Amino acid sequence: MAVTLIRNGIVITVNDAFDVIEDGFVAVAGGRITAVGAHLPPELERAAAVQVDAGGGIIMPGLVNAHTHLPMVLFRGLADDLPLDRWLNEFIFPAEQKFLSPSCVRAATRLACAEMLLSGTTTCCDGYFFEDQVAEVLRDCGLRAVAAQGVIDFPAPGVPDAAQNVGHAVEFVEKWRARCATVRPSIFCHSAYTCSARTLTAAKQAARRLGVLFQIHVAETAAEVAQIRQQQGGLSPVAYLDRLELLDADTLLVHGVWMAAADMQTVARRRAAVVHCPHSNMKLASGIAPLPAMLEAGLKVGLGTDGCASNNTLDLFSEMDTTAKVHKVKSLDPTAMDAAGVLKLATIGGARCLGLGDETGSLEVGKAADLVVVDTRRPHMVPLYDAVSQVVYAAKASDVRYVMVAGEFRVRDGRLTDMDLDCVLQDVVPFARSVAGELGGAAAVCAPQQAGKAVFRSGR
Repeated sequence: MAVTLIRNGIVITVNDAFDVIEDGFVAVAGGRITAVGAHLPPELERAAAVQVDAGGGIIMPGLVNAHTHLPMVLFRGLADDLPLDRWLNEFIFPAEQKFLSPSCVRAATRLACAEMLLSGTTTCCDGYFFEDQVAEVLRDCGLRAVAAQGVIDFPAPGVPDAAQNVGHAVEFVEKWRARCATVRPSIFCHSAYTCSARTLTAAKQAARRLGVLFQIHVAETAAEVAQIRQQQGGLSPVAYLDRLELLDADTLLVHGVWMAAADMQTVARRRAAVVHCPHSNMKLASGIAPLPAMLEAGLKVGLGTDGCASNNTLDLFSEMDTTAKVHKVKSLDPTAMDAAGVLKLATIGGARCLGLGDETGSLEVGKAADLVVVDTRRPHMVPLYDAVSQVVYAAKASDVRYVMVAGEFRVRDGRLTDMDLDCVLQDVVPFARSVAGELGGAAAVCAPQQAGKAVFRSGR
């Protein structure tokens, strides 16, 4: 097998010892990491078919976006500065019903994949409608992913008969279970307030039978908690899901902003995982999840961006920076959520939440070669005293120079290797114009040009 060598960089392994190698290398063959070290053996250097000079940059695991809704890039900036209930019910749900189609979802997902790859994300966990199209694009773009068909108790895009919601998700899982090594199927129930107990139970039973991850938004807002308590005899959302026997090691709970100590104990006991989405929670004023308490309780926790309609980017570098800072200011403790802990959330922590901890999330021999190289020759990256702190507090998505997934370079010198970015951007514009047109001309659509200029078109 041909050997690819990434050398002359600071290697942040995120292994159990959290080894940082000041002048290190990573060797790759057959899609796997074959060596990681500080002293490059001459025979390995001679054997390498491809060598990449990291130029003193940071070589680190690819980032893991543990929660997102990729096609929602179409709704980026559509309905900002609104509370969650209005944002969801008055704008997002209607927009999804009216504008989503297989072709729209494919175009939007390609845009999301381009954004993620260029910003250093190599693995994502998605949940949405028309997920068959999402999975196909993820496979074609070369990302590692868990892709989940969305389930909700009213007519949804691609599932006009709500009675078929779980059945449709099962068909998706059965189609993708053995179809692609890098894309794993999953089932995603939207929430306990949009899915009945019958739907939730049927979906989880199907996920168990098929051996796939079950995902659900939970305890995102105080209003949700109050609603579930009123409907379920005082039970919190987590307690309600536990009563339905939905919580286990293959359950992924998203947000958990309003989880109490008893909820965390339940989640830990059931070995379920939680995804923290600070930007989305802040933007929708949902609150700040008790992340330090979750970790103290022994919960598996990953980091997610959520969809672009409530973030508005898929940038995990920004998400890491915010995660570290928001919990410091909430606790008035500058030592809360240190840089190393946050980097773990965005790499191995997320991978473990998705059941991929043995496959990706750290740079270790035998694991998949999912890695990124971050350029440190930028004004905001100099001087560099601590590479881990630099990644969390200083690095930007635009600093990513190389991205490798399963041993294949998807980004070289800051450019996508297998996607025409101009075409990706242009393909979304007709769908965005339709959305803008529905707003009565109140919005404009920026049509990107190959020359780098932007032409603004009225939404009328």
